[in-house]
Amino acid sequence: MKRLCVLSAAIFAVSCGSSSTSSSPSPAPVTKPTLTATLSPANEIPPISGAEASGSGTVAVVWDTTTDAAGNITSAKVNFSVSLTGFPPGTSINVAHIHQGASTCASCGVVVSTTLAPSDQLKSDSVGALTFAKNGISVDAALAQAIINNPSGYYFNVHSQLNPGGVARGQLSRAQ
Repeated sequence: MKRLCVLSAAIFAVSCGSSSTSSSPSPAPVTKPTLTATLSPANEIPPISGAEASGSGTVAVVWDTTTDAAGNITSAKVNFSVSLTGFPPGTSINVAHIHQGASTCASCGVVVSTTLAPSDQLKSDSVGALTFAKNGISVDAALAQAIINNPSGYYFNVHSQLNPGGVARGQLSRAQ
């Protein structure tokens, strides 16, 4: 019995001894940077009034990037997932994209299109909801790097047939 106690103590001492390697994990690089925005008609410049002012939504912008040894993006594709709600039934969404600009910018240039075109005319359902995804859209590596590095310098918006200049918008922010 005494030998068993000594053996147990020896095993315990070896397993609890100090180690020359660090046990804290190093942070893993983000392989799929994700940006999000809360979309609101009140964020449009000027703010939307009328029937479509009651809508809202969200967008998730998930990047699929390849980087070099220094961590610089060498190629990029992006996936968009958009969810809208509270719009009048039958609201027609026909354009959606990322613009470069601050929240106060009235008409900043489009830098990444979801490829949703005016001819697409996606319609909200009977309760004013609509979801859509656009995936695998190629983006210039330098532009992808700029957006990922400074998402708040860009906004996402959707356009409707009734509000062709934009019906709901939100500044991008880093989620992951």
